Amino acid sequence: MSIQAPSEIIISLKNVGVRYKRRGGIFHKARHFQALKNVCIDIHRGETIGVVGRNGAGKSTLLRVVAGILKPDEGVVENSGVTVSLLTLQAGFDPDLPGTDNAILSGMLMGYQRCQIEERMEAIEDFSELGAFMKEPVKTYSSGMRSRLGFSVAMYLSPDVLLLDEILSVGDKHFRKKAEEAMFKKIHSNQTVLIVSHSETQIERLCDRVVAL
Repeated sequence: MSIQAPSEIIISLKNVGVRYKRRGGIFHKARHFQALKNVCIDIHRGETIGVVGRNGAGKSTLLRVVAGILKPDEGVVENSGVTVSLLTLQAGFDPDLPGTDNAILSGMLMGYQRCQIEERMEAIEDFSELGAFMKEPVKTYSSGMRSRLGFSVAMYLSPDVLLLDEILSVGDKHFRKKAEEAMFKKIHSNQTVLIVSHSETQIERLCDRVVAL
């Protein structure tokens, strides 16, 4: 496990809480499930944080809050102006569009111009190893293929903060090894990363510190 000196705080969560409404039955009122409560985390530029916890502990919810997809019910999230990208198995791709178009849309959401993305498209296609499937609709992809596409876009169109939700655990052994090697390079290039993983070995190899929910 690597150790880094303290650096600039780029995202700060202060007493963050998130509740989900549970549907009630005919004779019961709707109830709330507390997914996160009083979460306080400072994310420093260039560090790699592992997020661990049992199923239902709120790991994916935490990443969605950091990404700005979910607004917390309590507390505040302070972003110093950095770009954030969340990669999950359901990465928000348009299922009816081909992989190439989804790569362009993902890059534009990160703030890149279309021409900048197209300049990197060959590298994205090569890394994903999707071949002719890059021209096919994403709805024809397996979950592993979607993760390959999302990971490849993030590798070549790097946001300031990269959030990985079990994305390194999907796909065949060859691509997992390739993805981990790419992450090592990202980490050493001062990329800020949050990783949700059930693999203790993976967390130990990649992360500077761990947040346990």
